[in-house]
Amino acid sequence: MFVALCGASAAGRAATAEPCGTPLPGRDGWSIEQEPRLAGFSPDLLCDAVRTFVESTRNRHALVVERHGKLVIDAYRTGADRSTYSIWASRTQFDKDQLHDVRSITKSVVAVLWGITDGSRVVPPLTTPVLDLLPDLADLRSGGRERITVADMLCMRSGLTWDESGGYSRWANDEKGLLWRGNRPRYVFERPLAAPPGTLFNYNGGLSAVLGQLLEKQTGSSLQEYAGQWLFTPLGIRDWEWEGDLRGRARAFTGLRLRPRDLARLGRLMLQGGEWQGRQIVPQAWVRTLLSPCAAGEEFGYHWWSGNVFVRGKEVRWHAAQGNGGQRLFIVPSLDMVVVMTAGEYDDGSIGRAQRYLLQLVVAATREHEGELAESSAPSVAAAQEVAPVETRATFRSVTEEDGGARVYVHLKVVPRANLPFTTLRFSVRDKSILAGLREGTHVKFRAERIDGENFLTTIRAVPPCVRFQPCD
Repeated sequence: MFVALCGASAAGRAATAEPCGTPLPGRDGWSIEQEPRLAGFSPDLLCDAVRTFVESTRNRHALVVERHGKLVIDAYRTGADRSTYSIWASRTQFDKDQLHDVRSITKSVVAVLWGITDGSRVVPPLTTPVLDLLPDLADLRSGGRERITVADMLCMRSGLTWDESGGYSRWANDEKGLLWRGNRPRYVFERPLAAPPGTLFNYNGGLSAVLGQLLEKQTGSSLQEYAGQWLFTPLGIRDWEWEGDLRGRARAFTGLRLRPRDLARLGRLMLQGGEWQGRQIVPQAWVRTLLSPCAAGEEFGYHWWSGNVFVRGKEVRWHAAQGNGGQRLFIVPSLDMVVVMTAGEYDDGSIGRAQRYLLQLVVAATREHEGELAESSAPSVAAAQEVAPVETRATFRSVTEEDGGARVYVHLKVVPRANLPFTTLRFSVRDKSILAGLREGTHVKFRAERIDGENFLTTIRAVPPCVRFQPCD
């Protein structure tokens, strides 16, 4: 009888579980496509991608896939999570109605709000020096700070000294001061310049904080009020939160809490050039600006990111809003597709690579790219190769070991303007013997290829440094 009852209970759970992340109907107005084939997917390959999410050892929470205006995948897991101010994580059962911290995706939303405001000519042009808008900081108009423009802020190329390295749990992280400093703009602009404005990218949440404060000043509304009236309500987003700092002020650099299904609405808005249900919410020209890199060859645009996944040599371009811990809002224009991911791996940079690989699996499940990835869970190099091996010069920086030495990563500084189809300069190496005799600072030539969504170093050898006036192949 006990065995029979257990079997019946398991059967009941199986009957109520949605196969392969099929979306459940909700009151949020989303159209649902229950047949992936009709949305342009291979059902088996898409189910494999969902299974990778469900069975992952990573602390992932949600995977939402939307295509052609309809939800195709809406999958959730239970996992540990914590808010910005929490020390301890708590176990949370996520579902379609649960809000999730989106962390720095908040920055991308602020950039969208700036464009909405620009459409009404409330905010100044991008070429405006920021200190012209902050007369209380007249004493800081020196040392080059007076040349920092609104565009430099949106592109995070202000040149101001700022350090967010080492994770946000590190107390010396410069973002920490934004939570309690009374005068945020002064906290940001009192720093010396490390580079001329507009020349060097440096991730800086303080710039987002100042932009948010300028928005409030120009519109006469709080960020929460303005976002609710001009973005969230028009999109049909009714359930959301925007947490403040320790002084109760809105945080433009983080703080938003949204449902993954509502994040997908923002992605669809961007794919449609700022239009939603016949209404132009964001100027189309501003959407094009947001999704353009600030400098050729770079991944960062106007508070939005760009990159690509390779499906056996085929490059598929994506744009994204990204947040610490694995929060991702990917849009893939060539496939008219939105992919949303949430997770709770805060301050762990490796979750970014895992999320990009999950995106790659979803892309490979589309009819346009069906079968391009090997179906085996452990494909051979020949089957999984995504780009031809690349050889270029670099400087050997360092080696790190993870998982008790089970994974070895090599850090290289590639020569400027190197034409590499990689989004990182961190390469995995399977054969440590190829590193024998190399020391930090050594000039090298290396070959690498992209396998299973990760960059693998295949060969590396020391070479003489390039000499001035002598060709450097």
